[in-house]
Amino acid sequence: MSADSVVIRVRGLVNTFGSNTVHKDLDLDISRGEILGVVGGSGTGKSVLLRSIVGLLRPSSGEVEVFGKNLLTLSSQERALTERRFGVLFQQGALFSSLTVLENIALPLIEHARLNRAQATRLARVKLALAGLPANAGHLYPATLSGGMIKRAALARALALDPEILFLDEPTAGLDPIGAAAFDQLLLTLRDAFNLTVFMVTHDLDTLYASCDRVAVISQKKVLIADTLENVAANPDPWIQSYFHGPRGRAAATAATGNAA
Repeated sequence: MSADSVVIRVRGLVNTFGSNTVHKDLDLDISRGEILGVVGGSGTGKSVLLRSIVGLLRPSSGEVEVFGKNLLTLSSQERALTERRFGVLFQQGALFSSLTVLENIALPLIEHARLNRAQATRLARVKLALAGLPANAGHLYPATLSGGMIKRAALARALALDPEILFLDEPTAGLDPIGAAAFDQLLLTLRDAFNLTVFMVTHDLDTLYASCDRVAVISQKKVLIADTLENVAANPDPWIQSYFHGPRGRAAATAATGNAA
């Protein structure tokens, strides 16, 4: 991994909450155009790491750089410009319940790109289609959507400002296998079409095998290993062995092999 290709750089990250240290001396690099899956046991701080990188959480110590810049040291104007270069899909979608899907997608275009409502609505329809939703879904409210539609609507909003990096927090959680597989394929299509970099917190083994270039395992308060799935699965760490070589891990690996064939 060359230094020029690194778009996210984490060094010596420490996150402490009261007497609980979640991360200690955590290091991680993410290259432009790759899909990185982040896995770990419950409470290992996967989502905390995501929030630290996007600037929603100030680390106790350490450095986080995105596009070579530390968000926490930038002026408010510089930070806003940098944050426009990435999109975030939160675990529950985090759509505004009082707005239609189209209005949810248009909102960042109005607030950050300074488009008028008509311009934002036209562009929001494009993002809706990119996320694989039918045009009539734009007039629906979040409460009327299925789980899969909520994920896609949230993805469309994350894509609104043409981001270079997508941060996804459990994007396939709660989806049926067919919906999850369709989301995995959509993610690959978007990455290839727009050269997106994707940081994805997930526990979905099928998603890891279907879409990730590398996998980072958070264990013992740090990134234990970040490598290809094959190399990660061969690591002797007990949690990794249990995760990747248990019944679900074997089923996901077998399914991936069958699809590749």
